[in-house]
Amino acid sequence: MNNVTIYHNPACGTSRNVLGIIRNAGIEPVVIEYLKTPPDKATLVSLIARMDIPVHDLLRRKGTPYDELELGDAKWTDDELIDFMLAHPILINRPIVTTPLGAKLCRPSEVVLDILHQPQKGAFTKEDGEKVVDEQGRRIENKDSSR
Repeated sequence: MNNVTIYHNPACGTSRNVLGIIRNAGIEPVVIEYLKTPPDKATLVSLIARMDIPVHDLLRRKGTPYDELELGDAKWTDDELIDFMLAHPILINRPIVTTPLGAKLCRPSEVVLDILHQPQKGAFTKEDGEKVVDEQGRRIENKDSSR
């Protein structure tokens, strides 16, 4: 039974890194390419609740209609912001990962290590060359990992 899901965008380096870290733990997650198969409203609301983050924190600005739609304006309710994400899935920040230990927006990618129930099997280096897991499968604390 698979109990890890990633809401993934294969064009996103962070999303690819998170998927790699999950697989480095020996887990083959359910991969949902959310731009092709967006979550429905109930699922999106549930994900936000599980992540325990403000709705606005899930909005992505870069490469989206965020500014055009003026989504930074305080006039929008959470429900309206969710409706915008449903109408424009590119507004949903990624990757989102759910596991038995919780759900997180995994930015930076090593945040996923906090909710994986299986240890890393070996070293892992992100696409940009940053090492995040050593040869013994232990997390490497990088100066920039607290971003």
